[in-house]
Amino acid sequence: MTDTALLAQTSPTDDARLAAVTAAAAGAAPLVRASDDAARAGWLRAVADALDANTAELVALADEETHLGTVRLTGEVGRTTGQLRLFAAVIDDGAWREITIDHADAAATPPRPEIRRMLTAVGPVAVYSASNFPFAFSVAGGDTASALAAGCPVIVKAHSGHPRLSVRTAEIVTDGLAAAGAPDGIFALVSGREAGNALVQHPAVAAAGFTGSLSGGRALFDLASSRPDPIPFYGELGSINPVVITAAAVEARGAALATGLAGSFTLGSGQFCTKPGVVFVPAGTRFADDLAAAVAPTTTGRLLTDRIADAFPAGLGALVGDPSVSIVVGAIDDDTDAPQPIVLRTDAGAVAARPETLLEECFGPVTLLVEYADEAELFAALAVLGGSLTATMHSEPSDDAASVVERLSEIAGRVLFAGWPTGVAVTWSQHHGGPWPATTSLHTSVGASAIRRFLRPIAFQDAPDALLPAPLRDANVARAPRRVDGELQLAAR
Repeated sequence: MTDTALLAQTSPTDDARLAAVTAAAAGAAPLVRASDDAARAGWLRAVADALDANTAELVALADEETHLGTVRLTGEVGRTTGQLRLFAAVIDDGAWREITIDHADAAATPPRPEIRRMLTAVGPVAVYSASNFPFAFSVAGGDTASALAAGCPVIVKAHSGHPRLSVRTAEIVTDGLAAAGAPDGIFALVSGREAGNALVQHPAVAAAGFTGSLSGGRALFDLASSRPDPIPFYGELGSINPVVITAAAVEARGAALATGLAGSFTLGSGQFCTKPGVVFVPAGTRFADDLAAAVAPTTTGRLLTDRIADAFPAGLGALVGDPSVSIVVGAIDDDTDAPQPIVLRTDAGAVAARPETLLEECFGPVTLLVEYADEAELFAALAVLGGSLTATMHSEPSDDAASVVERLSEIAGRVLFAGWPTGVAVTWSQHHGGPWPATTSLHTSVGASAIRRFLRPIAFQDAPDALLPAPLRDANVARAPRRVDGELQLAAR
């Protein structure tokens, strides 16, 4: 597609176009829900192959719009196609349906009917692209992959930070699905804030997935909840991803920890949703000096959008305006496109007293060191933390860290004990979610169980075999793992 053609499709979606794509998705929903699992897995693999075949073109477009660099973006395309293939494998496995059968038992008290239960697709899903991951959390990202795997048509709202890339990616996805035999209406792209607001309110849309700002996500969440028929809204919104470092860890490997932290909070110019934004360290150590030395030679790239660039100095100003906060390294400067990394310092007492100021997420290359004098100060500060995607614990075997880990487990969806939280592996076991405001739900947006967001349970009581959905019929149930009369049975191979 030429640049002129790409630009022509990035204008805001009008009402007529929105009506057409939602009607097409509603028409496709029964076909996609009833599609053969092997065919649906093939659709995902076909899309992955098509994206891989066009990597060079897509990376060039993405770099023009996001300035994230060809190395980072090439790797992200690979992550994106890997996600699609993971969900193809999830479909093949079959356990995602959670097939459960209880046979009738007239001798039970009271008599028990036959009940067959499984998970099924909710219907058309709205997906809202992220700015900071133009592939992996965007048009063909994890939300799209998991919704298609569940058997749901997808309508993606493009992000304004990479409109031309979104259109081209959508064209490749559409062509790949069509070539693989997927039904018309299974996938579409819309653009513009008004279209995005209307999409989550449209009666044809049954669920939504979102990655973005707290304010934008909360607005869409409220729209989804205020519908005459409220729908689930799976939003990933904001996260400070706290880190706790013990005195023993600082003494044993303080310089290495400082180097790791410097690399983590500046990665992607501090625009990762898992950036360690608040780091609890013992007072009276050299950790701040070590971190300053590690950060000093670090440079960052341009921030992703004008909105993010404008918000970064304002967020820094709010933090530095607190009387407890001082600057360890860096400065608030006028270069809002590519700001220098900055490390701030405060104390645990101030955090406990003013969490609404000091625990506000600041998207960009900044982290806040919180010095604590003793365990009581640490726990007082940890008590006011809200939900996060991750929490990290750096301790030594000599530490009694169980109570700290217990608290971190209460507020985070993933707790790390080695390394740093930036970097989310796409695996069967991964969890990428957390209590509010990290997400609007307890589900994950990364990993195999992300499919669960776009499924609903349905049970059939005393149904004739011919009228059951195909996966629950006697001839088919052995193809997937299932629980029959309370006994777990594996799939026949």
